[in-house]
Amino acid sequence: MSIRIGNAPCSWGVEFAQDPRNPHWKTVLSDCAEAGYKGIELGPVGFMPEDPAVLADALTEHDLELIGGVVFRNYHDPDAWEDVLDATHRTARALKAHGAQHLVLIDAISPRRAPTAGRADEAEQMDKVEWTAYRDRITESARIGSEEYGLTVGMHAHAAGFMDFEPELIRLLEEVDENLLKICFDTGHHSYAGFDPVGFMQRYVDRISYMHFKDISPTVKADVIANRTGFYDACGQGIFCNLGEGDVDFPSVRQVLLDAGFTGWCTVEQDCDPTLDPDPVGDARKNREYLESIGFN
Repeated sequence: MSIRIGNAPCSWGVEFAQDPRNPHWKTVLSDCAEAGYKGIELGPVGFMPEDPAVLADALTEHDLELIGGVVFRNYHDPDAWEDVLDATHRTARALKAHGAQHLVLIDAISPRRAPTAGRADEAEQMDKVEWTAYRDRITESARIGSEEYGLTVGMHAHAAGFMDFEPELIRLLEEVDENLLKICFDTGHHSYAGFDPVGFMQRYVDRISYMHFKDISPTVKADVIANRTGFYDACGQGIFCNLGEGDVDFPSVRQVLLDAGFTGWCTVEQDCDPTLDPDPVGDARKNREYLESIGFN
């Protein structure tokens, strides 16, 4: 298989660039290499140095390739548009400077959606006017990444945002030119939302440009959905377990990718609370070893 396995700073609990709980960026690079990976994502823009020379030297030191980066911003909020644009350009510039390919767009958590993560039937929906403006903001961010920076842009569905459930992602794909916007498919978030990751992949694999490998503990998922637990509290409770220990069928994921001739990077993302995960390096190593055991080399 021409598939390479990377990791991401969120596996060390890095969700926001200025979070004082974050490990040092050099520690994340060192740990990632120690766990046997050859590629890593940027993390939230500002976490790693935005001076290309500084980051390039560190990547070279640890024999790591930069894979991509995520714009995790409030696409659902029209008043946040300047922040979205800033993050889009800064992330895209960083990726282009290091030859990375994948710009990932994620609608950040909304207070209007947080209580219904995993509850598609109960979730508040945008009206037509709000949806159209929301879609157009995503499209413009994708256009910037694709046309101005030459990147491959993928939409990533995420628990507790307005791009969470499968029908919302499908609607977006139908309304936005596939030359501008593809899918960064996250196996864990699709399961968290209550849908079948493998079934979706079988139908939409031709639109998938990039993969995030994440697994979900079914017992924790059932508990946090029943108790309407917040996303970050769910992370702290271990909803994202080690790969192969949850409800995502990774051998079938592999087969779908193999049948489709998928090539490129698939990135492990095991979101965690940086103060509660006792062994991120060990988890990262176990995840890589599990993927190798089922045929990812």
